[in-house]
Amino acid sequence: MKKTWFSIGQILLTLIVVVIAGLVLWKMINYYMFSPWTRDGRIRADIIQVAPDVSGLITEVNVVDNQQVRQGQTLFVIDQARYTLALQQALATAQQRRATLDQARREDVRNRQLGDLVAREVAEESRSRVETDEAALNDALVAVDTARLNLQRTHIVSPVDGYLNDRAPRTGEFASAGRAVLSVVDMHSFRVDGYFEETKLSGIDIGQAVDIKIMGEPGVLRGHVASIVSAIEDRDRGEGANLLPNVNPAFSWVRLAQRIPVRVALDDVPKDFRMIAGRTATVSVRGLAPSIGSQGAVDHRTASGVPATSQPASTPPSPAQPAAVPPASAATAPSAASAAR
Repeated sequence: MKKTWFSIGQILLTLIVVVIAGLVLWKMINYYMFSPWTRDGRIRADIIQVAPDVSGLITEVNVVDNQQVRQGQTLFVIDQARYTLALQQALATAQQRRATLDQARREDVRNRQLGDLVAREVAEESRSRVETDEAALNDALVAVDTARLNLQRTHIVSPVDGYLNDRAPRTGEFASAGRAVLSVVDMHSFRVDGYFEETKLSGIDIGQAVDIKIMGEPGVLRGHVASIVSAIEDRDRGEGANLLPNVNPAFSWVRLAQRIPVRVALDDVPKDFRMIAGRTATVSVRGLAPSIGSQGAVDHRTASGVPATSQPASTPPSPAQPAAVPPASAATAPSAASAAR
C-alpha cells in the first residue's frame, strides 16, 4: 500500500514539474517571439553640419573639441580684411553713382525750366539719364548690402544648442564656402529608434509607454512611441540594365522578418545621464496607451511627440516605484486592436 502511494506521489510530482516547465517554456517563447521588445535600438540625434557662407583663412577659433555651445554663439571667425575692403569699395561706388545721379537730376530740372528753349530730344535724354543713374545707384546699394552681409558672415555661429564634434577647426586652416568645417549635435533632438521585427508591430501603437535600457547604464529611461515609419527600402528588388525588375531569388521555406524603425520620444532623462548619439539600447513597449485603447484612432500629429487627444497620457512611474498593474480592460485592448486591423 505504501509503495502504491509512493508511486502515485512520484507521478503527481512529475506531472507538476512538467506543467511548470511547460508554463516557463511558454512564457519564454511568448516573450522572445511575440512580445514587442528589441535589443536593436539606438540613441539618435539631429546632426547639423556647419559650413561657412564665405571663403577665407580661419583667424580665430572660440571653441574646443566636444564643447557644449549655445545657439548664436560664435564658433570661429574667417579673415575679415578682404571683405572689409570689398565693403569700402562698394560704399565708394555707391557714393560716386549718387553724385552722378544728383548731377543728372539738376540738368533735368534745368531743361524743364527752360521749356521750349530746349529741344524735345535733349529733354528726353536728360530724363532717361536720370532714370539710368537711379537704377545704377540702386545696384550699387545692393552691392553695399551684399558686402556688408559677407563681412557679417565671417563670424560663424552655432545654429542650435548642442555639442561640437570631436574636432574643432584650427587657426590658419582655409575654409571654403559651402563646405562643412564642423558639426553640431542638437541637444534638444535626442530620441531612441527601436528596430522591431514586423511580426511584433501588432502590439505597438503611438502613445504607448516604453522602457529603455541603455547598455552600460544601471537605470531605465522612460519614453513613449512617437511615430512608426511608413516605408522601408526594398533591398530584394532593383532595376536591371533593360529597365526590368531585378528580383533576388529566395528560399521559399525561409522568410526573414523585416525590421521596422519605431521612434521613441524620451519623457524622463536623469540629469546625470550621459546622452551620446549612437549608444545601444534595449527598447521594451509596455501596455497600450489610454487614448489609443479607448478610441482606437491615432492622429499623425503625435509623430512630433504631441498627444493627438486632449486626454493626458498616463504618467510613467519613477524608477524608484514599481510599475502599476494595468486593468483587465487595458490588457485586452491589444487583441481588440489587432482584430480591428
